[in-house]
Amino acid sequence: MKKGDHLFLVDGSGYIFRAYHALPPLTRKSDGVPVGAVAGFCAMLWKMVKDARDTNVGVTPTHFAVIFDYSSKTFRKDIYPDYKANRPPPPADLVPQFGLIREATKAFDLPCIEKDGYEADDLIATYARLAREAGGDVTIISSDKDLMQLVGPKVAMYDGMKDKQIGVPEVIEKWGVAPEKMVDLQALTGDSVDNVPGVPGIGPKTAAQLLDEYGDLDTLLARAGEIKQEKRRQTILDNRDKALMSRQLVRLMDNVPDVPPLDGLTLQPADGPRLVAFLKAMEFNSLTRRVAEDTGAVVADIEPAVVPVEWGERAHGPDAGGEKPPSPGPSGHLLPQGEKIGVRPSLLVGEGGSPRSGGVRTPPHALRPPAPPPPWPKRSTRPPMPASATPER
Repeated sequence: MKKGDHLFLVDGSGYIFRAYHALPPLTRKSDGVPVGAVAGFCAMLWKMVKDARDTNVGVTPTHFAVIFDYSSKTFRKDIYPDYKANRPPPPADLVPQFGLIREATKAFDLPCIEKDGYEADDLIATYARLAREAGGDVTIISSDKDLMQLVGPKVAMYDGMKDKQIGVPEVIEKWGVAPEKMVDLQALTGDSVDNVPGVPGIGPKTAAQLLDEYGDLDTLLARAGEIKQEKRRQTILDNRDKALMSRQLVRLMDNVPDVPPLDGLTLQPADGPRLVAFLKAMEFNSLTRRVAEDTGAVVADIEPAVVPVEWGERAHGPDAGGEKPPSPGPSGHLLPQGEKIGVRPSLLVGEGGSPRSGGVRTPPHALRPPAPPPPWPKRSTRPPMPASATPER
């Protein structure tokens, strides 16, 4: 990567939750598998890959990666065992879509990266730093407040659903502090979704006022005895340790070891037939036609891809905050033994391979589940997102 290059980093794990809650339900007609969040994800990816310059991002990426959470067991659990402990299980009709979004990323031939022991946000922070140091610019495709601490002269965020760029002015307008103070603000306010304690009774407005007056969290804690409001003063004095621990939890690690190099994230032209095959399998007819027109692929000549559908604990473990359980195996039709698959697997950092490594499908008998999956739940409405959260992960 060099000066003038532009890296797009998609918060894949966060986007699926946001798409699920924001978009209407959609099921695949052939078998009833829920695919609404996958449809939103695919539409967003194609827009970013093909037409980003025509959005409020205003640039075309030279490098691109989709980042996922791998497991809930991260270094933050060592700091605070109750971190994210109050997360409810994901909705049943979202469960099979976790795996399908990863398959979609592969079909787009985009690097798909996750690392055991770290959250997607830490990988995003690491790549943002590496790109800055190489002279490049970064756009993070997310509206998650946890990532706003990364915003700066070379790093912006982009809300794909609202076509809204999030830079330094937008962070200040929303939270009352500059991006470099977001960690301290979150340390004070805590986060009920992630079970970050913070300081009881301190909300974003009060936290912003305190940081404006005292500069940073360390100074605030050192001078807490000067606070005029008695109740607020005592609360901060009594919860000093919670504030410091909360800061450790919300601060992103930007030096995750052994990540694939930036040069491996170079954006490649879309493989039209491969992508069309996946989109046909998902029965996304409108997007299939658009991709075919843009890539020159002939829809009638392309058979739908064979895409496994996972259900149960395996399907939602990495993204819903649960431990990664033993695999019962995916459902769906499978390719003949040893036949090369047309999409690359996601790269699990630290287990070898590269972001563009190939793969071989396991023989059908080894993957056939012991029983068919339960009927997919049908719903016409979505539960509201938690009021205190951007996408829940």
